[in-house]
Amino acid sequence: MQALQTEERKETMELEINGRIVETDPEGYLQNLSDWADDVAEYLAAQDKLTLEENHWKIIRYMRDYFNEYGTAPNLRILQKGLKEEFGDEWGDKKFLFDLFPYGPAKQAGRYAGTPKPTGCV
Repeated sequence: MQALQTEERKETMELEINGRIVETDPEGYLQNLSDWADDVAEYLAAQDKLTLEENHWKIIRYMRDYFNEYGTAPNLRILQKGLKEEFGDEWGDKKFLFDLFPYGPAKQAGRYAGTPKPTGCV
């Protein structure tokens, strides 16, 4: 068990964001979900050369609300359905979502939202 814990620690990355240390896994997902804040999302997006605008934040907030309600991050299909119901038809369109989050809406928005990696995402 000790060797496993040591191995897991090797895979933790530390980021300094506005004077505090935030740990992520190698893919950029938060190790401690309570570390999330708007500035963490902005920092992670900046690493991807992405500036978060109003539509990004709507999706990020939706991801956080969904996680808080269901205890899991929505996959793309669930995300599309929920966004369409909440914001209208355009929000359920894959192209629309990929234009906002080119590395995969569920995965990338989930990283910025501080949720775990959605089930089924590779």
